[in-house]
Amino acid sequence: MKALATRNNGAILLLMFNIFVGFVGVGLVIPIMPTYMNVLGISGTIVGLLVAVFSLTQFLMAPYAGSWSDRYGRKWIIVIGMLLFSVSELIFGLASNALLLFVSRMLGGVSVAFIMPAVMAYVIDITTEEDRGMGMGWINAAISTGFIIGPAIGGFLVEYGLRVPFFAAAGAAALSAVVSMCILPESLDKSKRLEAAARQEQKENQLVQLAKSYRTPYFMGLLIILITSLGLSQFETVLGLFVDHKYGYTPSEIAWLIMIGAIIGAVMQLTLFGRMINWIGEKKLTVYCLLLMAVFMVTTIFSAQYWMMVVSVTIVFLAVDFVRPAISTYFSRIAGNEQGLVAGLNASYTSLGNIGGPILAGVLFDIQIDTPFLVGSLIALVGWMLSLRWIRKQAERSSGSVV
Repeated sequence: MKALATRNNGAILLLMFNIFVGFVGVGLVIPIMPTYMNVLGISGTIVGLLVAVFSLTQFLMAPYAGSWSDRYGRKWIIVIGMLLFSVSELIFGLASNALLLFVSRMLGGVSVAFIMPAVMAYVIDITTEEDRGMGMGWINAAISTGFIIGPAIGGFLVEYGLRVPFFAAAGAAALSAVVSMCILPESLDKSKRLEAAARQEQKENQLVQLAKSYRTPYFMGLLIILITSLGLSQFETVLGLFVDHKYGYTPSEIAWLIMIGAIIGAVMQLTLFGRMINWIGEKKLTVYCLLLMAVFMVTTIFSAQYWMMVVSVTIVFLAVDFVRPAISTYFSRIAGNEQGLVAGLNASYTSLGNIGGPILAGVLFDIQIDTPFLVGSLIALVGWMLSLRWIRKQAERSSGSVV
C-alpha cells in the first residue's frame, strides 16, 4: 500500500472493506446451509437452485451494472450494491421458507454484480499505470481473504444462533454503505461519464459475443473453463450437505474443511504457480490438474476420516486454483488487442458453469448423495480429454508450420 499515492490510500482501504464484507457474506453460508436445509425441510435440488440463481442474476446484471457505473459514477453503484447486499443477508436470516431464500439469493447476485465492476473501475480511475497492479492486487487479496474466512466466520457465529451470521453480515454491509456514502469521493468526472455512454452505444452485447465465441481461437480454452467451473461449482454446492448427511460434520467442522483447502490452494498458487507455468507450460499444467481434479473428487466419497477429507478437498481446490489462471495466462499471451473481449468471454463461461453446476449437483444429490462427485469426476475427465486434444492440435500446427 505504501507505493500508492497517499490521497488514494483511504479510498483503497474502504473499497477493500466493501469487497471483503461482500465475499465474507458469500462464503459464510457454506457451513450453515446443511443445517438450514434440515430446519426448513428443503431438498438438495432447492439448494442447488439457490446457488445457481445467485450466479444467474449476477451474470445477467453485471453488464448493466458496469455500464451504469460508467454513466452515473462508481460511488453510488457501490453504495447501492452494499445496501442490496445488506437487505439480501437480512432476508436470508429471517427466512422461514424457500421462497424468501430465493429472493435473498437473487438480491445477493444483483448486489455482487453492482459492487464488483464498480470497485474494479474505481481502482483504475484513481491509480496510475505504474501502481495499478498493486491496487488491483490489494482488492483481489480482500476478495480471497473474504471468501477464505467467510466459512470460518459462519461456523463461529452459528454457535450463537443459526441466523446470527446473516444478521452480522447485514449489519456490516449496511455500515459499509453508510460510511461509503459519507466519505468515499466520486472517482469519475462528468465528462468521462458522457464519453463512456457514447462508447457503450457501439458495444456488442455479451450474449452476442457468447454466440460468436465458437469461431474464436480461444474456444477450446473457454470450453475447459466452462467444464472446470461446472465441476467445481457442483462439488462445492453439495460438499457441505454430503459431509453433513454421510459423516455428521458440524458447521464448525465444515467451515474448517473449506477454509483449510482454500488457504492451502491460495498459498500454493502464490508460491508455485509461476514456477509451474515456466516449467511445463499452461496447457500441460491444465492436463495434469484436471486429472487430479477427477481422481480426488472420487476419493472424497471414500474419505471416512476427517484428515482424508481435508486432503481430498484441498487437492480439488488446488487443481482448480491452477487451471483457471493457467488458461487465463495463455489467453493473455495470444489475445493481442482483444484482451477485453477475452476477459469478458472468460467471465461469461465461468458464470455459465457456476449456474449449471449447482442445479445438476442438487438434482443428483437427491437421487443418491455420492452421485454428484462421480458425475463431477466424469466432467473433469471430459475436460482432461479436451485439454489433451488441445495440446495435440497445437503440436500438429507447429509441425505443419515447420514443414
